[in-house]
Amino acid sequence: MPTLHTADASPGTAVLVEGAHIAAVGPYEQLAAAHPDARLRRWPGIMTPGLLNPYGPELLEQAYHPDPREADRLGSEPVFGERARELLAAGPSARAASARRGVQRLLAHGTVAVAGELRGREALDAVRRAGLARAGRPPALPGPAALSPVPLVMLPGLGPGKPARFAVFDVPDRDALVRDGASTCVVTVVGGRLVYRRR
Repeated sequence: MPTLHTADASPGTAVLVEGAHIAAVGPYEQLAAAHPDARLRRWPGIMTPGLLNPYGPELLEQAYHPDPREADRLGSEPVFGERARELLAAGPSARAASARRGVQRLLAHGTVAVAGELRGREALDAVRRAGLARAGRPPALPGPAALSPVPLVMLPGLGPGKPARFAVFDVPDRDALVRDGASTCVVTVVGGRLVYRRR
């Protein structure tokens, strides 16, 4: 069954998804009339092609993403530097779990693609399982290796036949997204599946 995604602040950019690909992009009213059998997903805010995070290795191989059970001693934000190296040196299972949690954080910030040369199997597996696209790094990096509010590297536009990969942010426009950051993400779709939905 096709799914029609629409965002309140982007009525002219509704997306019809069939399987893992975009079947059509256009005004909500037009797509809804042409596909009355489609399941409707209505979101607050704006729909975008999703974000590219250019810091894949820094975030998924060099940072440690604490388990919630470790929050009392490590906090809830990624750990960098010498402490991260110590935690990741615990072995492949620690690296794999950290990479999976890192990917979940990326998805929660509207990330649908990562850049940078990933070398570790654990990070590569986490990215592949989540369906994140791999891309080259932009020529100019947008700032520190942070998840929010930067970097906001928007991917090319949505179109029929392209992979169903996009995000919705609860902001009224792109200027507000730049101002308020990627933590405003309400849903991330990868391969036609909801891989993140804010509760």
